[in-house]
Amino acid sequence: MSTAPTTETAESPRSATPAPSKRGGWAPLRPLVLRLHFYAGVLVAPFLLVAATTGFLYAASFQAEKILYSHEMTVPVGDDKLPISEQVAAARKAHPEGTVAAVRPSPEDDASTRVMLSGVSGIGETHTLAVFVDPYTAEVRGALEQYGSTGALPLRTWIDEFHANLKLGDDGRLYSELAASWLWVIAGGGLVLWFGRRRTQRKIRGTSGRRRTLGLHGSVGVWAAVGFIFLSATGLTWSTYAGANIDELRTSLRQATPSVSAAGGGEHSGHEAGSAEGGVEHGVGLDKVLAAARAEGLGDPVEIVPPADASSAYKVSQVQRSWPTKQDAVAVDPATGEVTDTVRFADYPVLAKLTRWGIDAHTGVLFGIVNQLVLMALALSLILLILWGYRMWWQRGRASSFGRPIPRGAWQQVPAHILVPLMATIAVLGYFVPLLGIPLAAFIVVDVILGEIAYRRGTRTYAPAKGSAKEPVRETEAETEAETEAETEAELEPETDAEKETAK
Repeated sequence: MSTAPTTETAESPRSATPAPSKRGGWAPLRPLVLRLHFYAGVLVAPFLLVAATTGFLYAASFQAEKILYSHEMTVPVGDDKLPISEQVAAARKAHPEGTVAAVRPSPEDDASTRVMLSGVSGIGETHTLAVFVDPYTAEVRGALEQYGSTGALPLRTWIDEFHANLKLGDDGRLYSELAASWLWVIAGGGLVLWFGRRRTQRKIRGTSGRRRTLGLHGSVGVWAAVGFIFLSATGLTWSTYAGANIDELRTSLRQATPSVSAAGGGEHSGHEAGSAEGGVEHGVGLDKVLAAARAEGLGDPVEIVPPADASSAYKVSQVQRSWPTKQDAVAVDPATGEVTDTVRFADYPVLAKLTRWGIDAHTGVLFGIVNQLVLMALALSLILLILWGYRMWWQRGRASSFGRPIPRGAWQQVPAHILVPLMATIAVLGYFVPLLGIPLAAFIVVDVILGEIAYRRGTRTYAPAKGSAKEPVRETEAETEAETEAETEAELEPETDAEKETAK
């Protein structure tokens, strides 16, 4: 039950702007965090809702993919697998178009071999046509469009691209970067607000209306906040602008992800390396290249990339991103079959390893189905939090008013010794995360302008009483906002007798 604010008269004027709070600690920051959490949630929530919905579908698509494409992906277990060169030859006979971009030999007894073709008509430039071959019989079991290092097939590819860029290409990636840039801010602000409230105000049982919605919103949010912050941080690592800044920072710290050199290593490289149709059987051929990689300890699953030109080497890389991660890679001279370069995942810099694990957990492959279930739970939680958030906004309206906003001027209550370092930190974050900094700066400018307009239009002058020496009193938007803040605080007070008793 809300407590109506006390109405002051012209004889007891109120200040047009909130006075800076003399309280220390959390109290001066709470209104500022509340306003940031409210507006960030209202404005960014539509982008987060799309990201959460498509993220939920993407996490579920791994298992759906296994069912939908089981004929292509799985084969009856036979006795002995054929040489990889024979399997590739069968794929090329069935699909002579394009060139061989990579080969993934059958990683398990019941798994097919994938031969990826690039430059195929009707297949996007960043996509390949994956030809599925039975490793025991060389039977071609089908061909599907494939995308990405995780080998996403059409269903998962469509959801992945919609999640990443709304199917709008590079420009569309700004939406997902905006969502990732603000998710951690909203989640962190919610955590601060939740733990800043008294324990009795966090209850759900026995409450109703806006307080119940607030309790549900806060309870679910506090459990999911760490997951949201993780998804935000990992999502930014491969975003357009923040991702570039992160890569630059990692490079400057000598923490970039190492890569194997594909330069040919032998003096005869490029001379004895003839190529077969499709540009795959260079020099010693796939079988000896794969054997050389096996000798270096590269177990399944692996991907073989043919030389890009006559002076380049084969690249063989482990592609297991589930735990334990297998990301070792070697380069093999096509003329001699000798390994010319090796990169071990164990030798990766710390930040490179963390980035790899973070991205793989974000995409649901690090811990398999458990990882995917956790992502689905987080996505569902975010969807519910957004709906509850908008419902609270609706319930906060008065009469015909829809969703009264949180009052302006909260920053004026923050002491300078807290405000100055806080603004400096925000400026640094805004530089490294542009889609956080630019919208925040734009909001502040617009908010200041609208506040000034509302102040000028909403100023009312009361004439002093006859014979009074008092100056005219101006009632401005700040007064209304003070009432709104008072009502907000009143809504959080215990409602029932039991709650009041507990609060004592």
